[in-house]
Amino acid sequence: MADALFHSPKTHGFVRVAAATPVSHVGDPKANAQEHVELIRQAGEQGVDLMVFPELSLSAYAIDDLHMQAALLDEVERQIAVVAEATAEADVVAVVGAPIRNGDALYNCAVVIGAGEVLGVVPKTYLPNYREYYEKRWFAPATARAEDVIALNGETVDFAPGLLFEAVNRPGFVFSVEICEDYWAPLPPSTRAALAGARILLNLSASNIVIGKADERAMLSASHSARTLSAYVFAASGWGESTTDLAWDGQATIHELGSKLAEGERFATDGHLTIADVDVDRIGLDRLRNGTFAECARNEGEAATFVPFMAREDHEASELIRPLDRFPFVPDDAGRLDQDCYEAFNIQVQGLMRRMTATGAKSLVIGVSGGLDSTQALLVACRAFDRLDLPRTNILGFTMPGFATSDGTKSNAWALMTALGVTGAEIDIRPAAEQMFKDISHPYAEGQPVHDITFENVQAGLRTDYLFRLANQHRAFVLGTGDLSELALGWATYGVGDHMSHYNVNGGVAKTLIRHLIRWVAAGDLIGAGARDTLHAILDTEISPELVPAKDGVIQSTEGTVGPYALNDFFLFYISRFGMTPSKVAFLAHQAWGDAGAGHWPANTPDDEKVEYDLATIKGWLRKCLIRFFQTAQFKRSALPNGPKVVTGGSLSPRGDWRAPSDGNARVWLDELDANVPD
Repeated sequence: MADALFHSPKTHGFVRVAAATPVSHVGDPKANAQEHVELIRQAGEQGVDLMVFPELSLSAYAIDDLHMQAALLDEVERQIAVVAEATAEADVVAVVGAPIRNGDALYNCAVVIGAGEVLGVVPKTYLPNYREYYEKRWFAPATARAEDVIALNGETVDFAPGLLFEAVNRPGFVFSVEICEDYWAPLPPSTRAALAGARILLNLSASNIVIGKADERAMLSASHSARTLSAYVFAASGWGESTTDLAWDGQATIHELGSKLAEGERFATDGHLTIADVDVDRIGLDRLRNGTFAECARNEGEAATFVPFMAREDHEASELIRPLDRFPFVPDDAGRLDQDCYEAFNIQVQGLMRRMTATGAKSLVIGVSGGLDSTQALLVACRAFDRLDLPRTNILGFTMPGFATSDGTKSNAWALMTALGVTGAEIDIRPAAEQMFKDISHPYAEGQPVHDITFENVQAGLRTDYLFRLANQHRAFVLGTGDLSELALGWATYGVGDHMSHYNVNGGVAKTLIRHLIRWVAAGDLIGAGARDTLHAILDTEISPELVPAKDGVIQSTEGTVGPYALNDFFLFYISRFGMTPSKVAFLAHQAWGDAGAGHWPANTPDDEKVEYDLATIKGWLRKCLIRFFQTAQFKRSALPNGPKVVTGGSLSPRGDWRAPSDGNARVWLDELDANVPD
C-alpha cells in the first residue's frame, strides 16, 4: 500500500458524510437549487462522499398549498437536473428533498442524485397530520404508490421506501433514506433498512423548533444509531423557511453507534455543512459480533432493493474528521470523565463487597508497592470496608521490599497505608530470596550480578507466597492488583500477585483509566483527604516493577520494555473491542498521536502525557503489542481469577468478552501490519 493510501481515511473504511443546511427560499426552486449547488461544490472540495439536505429543500417546506401548483412542481423537476450536474462536477452523492408527482398523486420525496443522474427516489412513509402539520392535505404516503418505479426527467428510476444504495467500489458504503416523521414512528423505515444492510441512515427533516425539541431529535438520532448499529445523519430546515406560524433552527447532527460525531450550528443565517467521517467498517465489525442484530435481521428483516452506484475514489491523504480520543478508556469531556470514574470505582467496590459477603470474609490481604495498581486496589478496598461497616484495620497491607525497591516507592507505600488507616506491615523478602538462589544454584548466590528473569521472578513469586500464606493465617483472602493493560500484554509473572489472587478488582480497568481513577479519588472525599498528597506522589512516580537494581541511576522501566501504556491502551481498545486490522489501528493511532493530532490535547490531559509519536514508533510498539497479545500472553489470561468487568468490550477474562486459544500466534496480524503500513 502506498504511503498516500495509508494516510487516507477512505482507505480504512471511512465514508465522509455531510448534513447540509442551505438558506431556504420560499417557493423558489431556482434559488434553492443554487444554494444546493454551492454547498455541493463545497462538499466536493472537502472530500465529502455523501450529503443530505433538509426535507423539501428544493421547494421549501412551509409553502402550504403552493405545493399543488403545477408551475412550481415543473420547476422543481427542472432544477433536479441542475443539481444532478453539480454532483457530477463535485463527485458527490447528494440527497435532496422535493415534491414529486407520480401518476395522479404528489409525494414528499428524497431524491438521491450522483454522477449527474438520479439514482432513486424515496417517498415519505409517515405523513404527520396533527398539531401544526397537515401533510395529508397535499401528499400521498409511500403506501399509496401504484408501482415501484418513476419517470423523472426522462429517466426511469426506482421509487420506493427502504431502497438501499450501495457503492460497488467501496465495501460497506451502503445507505438508506427516510424523511422527518418517519423516525418518530414506533418502527421507523430505517430500522428495516439497517437490518437489510444499510450502515448509514439519512434523514431529511423540516422539523420546526420549539423549546426542548432539539434535545428530543438528538436523543432519537443517538438512540436509533445505537439500536440499529449504524450511523445516523440528520438535517433539518433552517434560515429562510416561512415563519408564518413556525420557526426553524437548522439542526444538523451525525451520530455513530450512539455517539455524536458532529453537530452543526443552530439558528445560523448562512448555508453551511456539518461534516464527519463515518466508520462503516467499524459498524460492520460491531454487527458481526452482535448476535442479536443478526438474529433480528433473520426474524424481522425483509428483502430490499439495492441500487448500485460508484462512489468517489480519491485517496488523498487528509486529516480524519471525527472525534478521536487519545485515551479511549478515558473520555475527553470532563463531565463524562467524572461519571465514568464514579461508575468504574463503584463497580470495583460493589464487586469486592459482594465477594466478601459471599465468602463471609472480614479481612483481606494486599501487597502495597507504592505503584498505581496496588494503590487503586487499596482505595477500592477502603471504600468497600467503609460501606460494609468493617474497620479499615482489617485490611492487612504488606510492603515487601526487594533488591531494587526504591526509597520513594517504599515511603509512598507506608505513607498511603498510614493515611488510609489500614494495618500496615513490612516483610523484607531478600533473605528468603537469597536462600532460594542458593537452593536452585542461581549465579547470584555466588556473588555474580546476574539479573535475569529468574532473579526477577524469585522476588515476585515470594511476595505472592507470603500474601497467600498470610491470608491463611488471618482467615482473609488475597486482593489482586493486576490491571487490564498488563493482562493484555502478559506483563505479569504467572501465578504471582499481578496475575493470581482470590479476587482482582483491577482486571477490567485499563492502566490509563487507573491513573484518572486515582486522581478522581484524590480530588473527592470518598476516602478522606489525608492521602491526597501521597496519591499525587504515586501518580508522579515512573512505572517500574523494581525487580532489577538501577543501572547508572536509571531504574527499570516498564514502558521502556512493553511500550507506552497510552499507546498500548489505544491498540487494545480497537483490537479487542472491534477486531480492527492492525493497519487501521496504526492509522487511527497516528491520527490521534502523530502530527495530525498534535496540539489537540483534551482538557484533562496531564503534562506528562502530552507527547507525540511518529508512524515508525507507533508501528514498532504495535508489533510488540500484537506479539504479546495474540501469541505470548493468552495462557496467562486463561487462568485469571474472578473480578468485575468495568468497560464495554474490556474484559479479558476467559469467562467474558475475550476467549482465545493459548497456542495461537500473531503471524496474520503482523503480516497485515507489515503489508499495509509504510516504515
